[in-house]
Amino acid sequence: MLGLAFCTFLVSIPPAPLVGLGPQRSVHSINPKMGVHTRLTDEVEQWKIKRTLEMVREMGASWVVEYFPWGYIEPQEGRYDWAHADMVVDHARRQGLTIVARLDFVPEWARPPDTTFRYLDESGYESYADFVYAFVEHFRGRVQFIIIWNEPNLSFEWGYRPPDPKAYTALLQMAYRRAKEANPDIQVLAAGLAPTLAPPGDPNGMNDLDYLQAMYDAGAAPYFDILAAHAYGWKFPADDPPAPDKINFRRVELLHAVMVRNGEPDKPIIISEGGWNDHPRWTKAVRPGVRIANSIAAYRLAAEWPWCMAIALWSFRTPWPTHSIRDYSTFVTPDFVPKSIYYEVQRYAEGKDDAGAPGK
Repeated sequence: MLGLAFCTFLVSIPPAPLVGLGPQRSVHSINPKMGVHTRLTDEVEQWKIKRTLEMVREMGASWVVEYFPWGYIEPQEGRYDWAHADMVVDHARRQGLTIVARLDFVPEWARPPDTTFRYLDESGYESYADFVYAFVEHFRGRVQFIIIWNEPNLSFEWGYRPPDPKAYTALLQMAYRRAKEANPDIQVLAAGLAPTLAPPGDPNGMNDLDYLQAMYDAGAAPYFDILAAHAYGWKFPADDPPAPDKINFRRVELLHAVMVRNGEPDKPIIISEGGWNDHPRWTKAVRPGVRIANSIAAYRLAAEWPWCMAIALWSFRTPWPTHSIRDYSTFVTPDFVPKSIYYEVQRYAEGKDDAGAPGK
């Protein structure tokens, strides 16, 4: 009887309501380069995906960088599940947002046993390039920008192997060709490099400036249309001058200088991650008010840089509390409560001159 009652209870539960896309929206902002990194990868409820992207638009950001893991979409070779990716892309577009899609995360079938989802050796390059082709073809007309991998200058992101710019360039080359086969108009971004001062020979990481130069030396120039960049400020203000021995927001100018030296002064950069953290006890964090002022100053700087196409600060929201420093880089809580930084960035986007000023 108990089992029958339980089954009756389950049958009586109404299905979840459908979430419509709603009317076509547009972003209103004084700075069309403004963006955020949304990280909806693990958000399963459609209404939360929609609400996240609505709030991004309402804040005044036009760009979103979103992660589309290869292993989620192609868990078995040749079998694609586009449902979640379609949901994110369609809601973003309906809110008037431009999507930059980061593509990585190696499925088990594409890597050797006992390796991580960051491990991809040369034997798997063709499979990854096939996925890139499938992604670009599937989202033709909906996604115009893709990032090939993430922070390959770190050992962790390269499968716990020493960073290898020549090997990454070979991967980029193959992925670029396949992407252009699927859609000649797709814009391919080279991976955002982790800002690091790692000395030569460090097995854990390679200096981002040296890594980018090594990519050029390996022949990468024709195989990316845009450079993705990671620009974190740590404890430095947004306008702190760049220097090779310092990690600050304007270090991105040094990446641009590498591009200039290699004959590509006009190739754009998209800052696909960046910003500040306001954790009360982290040594690299700042006070919440300082984070607000720095973030708005970063948006202003990006607007002035002719070579910067967009800037997506990390990160808009997490699906649940992480109980880590990540919770202190967000603009809204998991329950969609806007933080002060959300309101001040919104005021900046509306053209309020005092947005982010001390005491606000």
